Amino acid sequence: MALDPTVFKKIIPSRYISFTIPNPLLDLHYFNASQLRIAVLDSPIPSKLPQIAAMLVPINRESDWYFSTEQGHRQLLVNFPQLSRLVLIGNSPNSMNPISYNWVNRVMDSSVVEDKLMPLLIELMPIEAFRRTGGGGLGEIPFLRYEDEVVRSVVLDICVGDFVGEMLIENVEMELEDSGGREYRRRLRFKRMPNLVQTQIKIQPKKVDFVNMEEVEFEIVDDGVLVHPYLTPMVAGLSVIESFLNAKIASGINPKALCLGVGGGALLGFLRSQLGFQVLGIEVDDVVLQVARRFFGLKDSNSMHLCVGDALEMIGKFATQVDSDGFRGYLLENGERFDDFDGKFDVIMADLDSSDAYVGMSAPPLAFVQKSALLATRTLLNKDGVVIINVIPSDQSSYKLVIAEIQEVFAELYEIDVGNGDNFVLIASASEIRHGSSGHQSKFLQKLKQVSGSYVDSIRII
Repeated sequence: MALDPTVFKKIIPSRYISFTIPNPLLDLHYFNASQLRIAVLDSPIPSKLPQIAAMLVPINRESDWYFSTEQGHRQLLVNFPQLSRLVLIGNSPNSMNPISYNWVNRVMDSSVVEDKLMPLLIELMPIEAFRRTGGGGLGEIPFLRYEDEVVRSVVLDICVGDFVGEMLIENVEMELEDSGGREYRRRLRFKRMPNLVQTQIKIQPKKVDFVNMEEVEFEIVDDGVLVHPYLTPMVAGLSVIESFLNAKIASGINPKALCLGVGGGALLGFLRSQLGFQVLGIEVDDVVLQVARRFFGLKDSNSMHLCVGDALEMIGKFATQVDSDGFRGYLLENGERFDDFDGKFDVIMADLDSSDAYVGMSAPPLAFVQKSALLATRTLLNKDGVVIINVIPSDQSSYKLVIAEIQEVFAELYEIDVGNGDNFVLIASASEIRHGSSGHQSKFLQKLKQVSGSYVDSIRII
């Protein structure tokens, strides 16, 4: 059935349409496929003054979930809240799933390509965009550029979990913006939120004289460095209770951490190996745990326990158990009991995504900041403990709402701005924290500053 072009004359909130056309750019040798894929997504938020923009899909990345799925398109649009419609234009993909790719630098002036695509974009403009210019003028259609640090990628596996759906494990070579050097990493991404990297760790090739990444094996680099942007700030958040944690460690007691959301397990492994925590991790999808063990080096041990379950449900059940008489350890529905965790937690790390960027936040889920969930979380904390939360708000209003909800339940709230334009880390304490005024730094704080850099000093109370 032919596509009726008049369907684009109105903005329909959240509508997504994709189609292919014969490639009009073959003579420019830019997009080389015989067909171009056009994807049009309208914002869920109506606007009286519609703004339209287009984006050229990077060469060789047309199969990536970033650009080939509605979920990826939605996440791109969330980054530009002022837009009413975003149009993606790229080679028609040869695969339904992401494939290995190498970055291609097109040296030609992109304005030539943009000019040749303008008649197509005019056809995709809503009538309101013409009215905005006085009835007969043509509104401006800017071209947005997608850039990241990935130079090339090799897909290791694509698998499907019962709860998170399709997920991708890949090795990537990245060009580091700060140093200008290059680094290899292994990453985990979910199709439901493809633009959000769930986990990444450093890897290194077992040999250096290779051309294609497919030709060489890689091994995990365990150098005590967290490369995922917000994990280092989450660890830095422990400095709020550093004197309490240092006292426990000095007396020979390992602090206890509950991690809500495991992903590839980079944070859990760091807490155990670098800071000496006993760690209990809760992950909703068993396949994610299998991936963490197989590809990211996460291992069960006496100080690392992993269980499958819905984090919000389990903290509710755990809160009921820990306050009951005769408590001897957290009990799962299958009868398994965690005897090593026979008391409350010193730290709860919440790294949960909402699975839908359009609900106001990418992380955490809105259900986690409901009063009942926050009260259960506080119940599981020692009186000197903290909960540390990764927050990715879509706008300031949703972020302020999260802050207000947490402040209703917890004694004090601290913030770290990760500085990447996306993430904030919130640290909520179960009770008021007394900060010592002596110039002496505990061994634990010294260690945190070693691994967390300036984030420790950037913490502010809200």
